[in-house]
Amino acid sequence: MWTNGYIAVDWGTTNRRGYRINSTGECEGEFEDGKGITGVPSGGFPAAVAEIRERLGDLPLMMAGMVGSNRGWVEAPYVPCPAGPQVLARHLFPIEGERAAIVPGLSFTDETRADVMRGEEVQLFGAVAAGLVPPDCSVCHPGTHNKWVLLERGEVKRFRTVMTGEMFAMLQERSILSQWMDGEVEPGAAFQEGVRRGLSDDALTAELFGVRAGVLLGRLQGEDVPAFTSGLLIGADVATGLRHAHYAGEVVVMGRPELTRLYAAALKETGRNSREIDGEQAFLAGIGEIVRQIT
Repeated sequence: MWTNGYIAVDWGTTNRRGYRINSTGECEGEFEDGKGITGVPSGGFPAAVAEIRERLGDLPLMMAGMVGSNRGWVEAPYVPCPAGPQVLARHLFPIEGERAAIVPGLSFTDETRADVMRGEEVQLFGAVAAGLVPPDCSVCHPGTHNKWVLLERGEVKRFRTVMTGEMFAMLQERSILSQWMDGEVEPGAAFQEGVRRGLSDDALTAELFGVRAGVLLGRLQGEDVPAFTSGLLIGADVATGLRHAHYAGEVVVMGRPELTRLYAAALKETGRNSREIDGEQAFLAGIGEIVRQIT
């Protein structure tokens, strides 16, 4: 049912993006809105899917992301690492009567910890399939929950998640710093100073309170708080990621440009080279690769 075209949906926690893909694999139309899974009421997914088809056409849906989580439409079980696109294709979760399927996420466990991802795996495999990244590399995937991923022979070998994006949002919305947290974050002087502090071994929770004290005592300007705080969190994130990286060379930073440029700037502080890749391009290539595996 996929050979005559389909709709690819990247359905996250707070946003969703849909793409109409024709029979030759080209994107003919797209949309993005704020109707992530948390914006869909109980029992509301059939209507939300109907809305996607109204906007992009009456086509089969290939969906990835949090739509397959225990908070989404239907839970698609995780596939354990190591795994590649062929394994994902074999474990697609069909939605009966809906001409739709959900790409399963990935899980990782070892003797000390457990981890999961949903959605990022499609971009990772798409980047390899499109030749955007080599089959053996380290990838940083910024987002609400940043992923540090080891790719080997085009498969996800292992990964680690850092809750940086969610932590920043929480600090914006309901922390003692929230009064100063409005404003855009750019990789300027305040951001870079925050990165340097975050890369240090000092306790992050102590450094965060120091942001408030710095403003009150005139050592930090209120307008610099968003950038400095972002740098602080991302610096600590990068320190964690590099401790668990298995390649000493270039780090691929994949995702939305407004986030990848911040992580690239933070990695520069460590002396590591990085390369940015647009996540949308990788997602479409990943969905295309999965569809090729099943047709």
